[in-house]
Amino acid sequence: MYVINPYWSRSTFKPVWSVSTSQALNLIREAVQGERNDELFYDELIKMAPNSEQSSIIASIRDDERGHNRMFRGMYKEITGHEITGISNEKYERVESYIEGLQRALRGELSAVEKYRKIWFGLPAGIYRDTVFGIILDELKHASLYNYLFTLNHTNRSR
Repeated sequence: MYVINPYWSRSTFKPVWSVSTSQALNLIREAVQGERNDELFYDELIKMAPNSEQSSIIASIRDDERGHNRMFRGMYKEITGHEITGISNEKYERVESYIEGLQRALRGELSAVEKYRKIWFGLPAGIYRDTVFGIILDELKHASLYNYLFTLNHTNRSR
């Protein structure tokens, strides 16, 4: 049995990133609709990687992202009864260099954490929220890996 503190249940406090369920669902749709550009970006970055170890790290991140998209699509379908259709209207911007690509990837992962935090707050407690929390942890892991790759390549260029 759970005991709820009456003080907490009357709280009007809302975090700045708090959103409604409807807003969270819109954010999920946005995240999934951008997957075509994400695929193009990862493919380009994998080809630019200076060795197989770095290529393998980026491929593992890409594979995680594919799994995230499947989970977001599944959650959206279960909650709304509808499939996510359409793709983003954003034009894909090619990467000029591997270092620039790593920087863009790192910023993208951190941006995703912020978006997914809002999604997390907009979903009811339970499996959907727990799944989004796992996805957030993956995004933080990806950011760390991109930091590693950036440092590795920046250090090698400085020598």
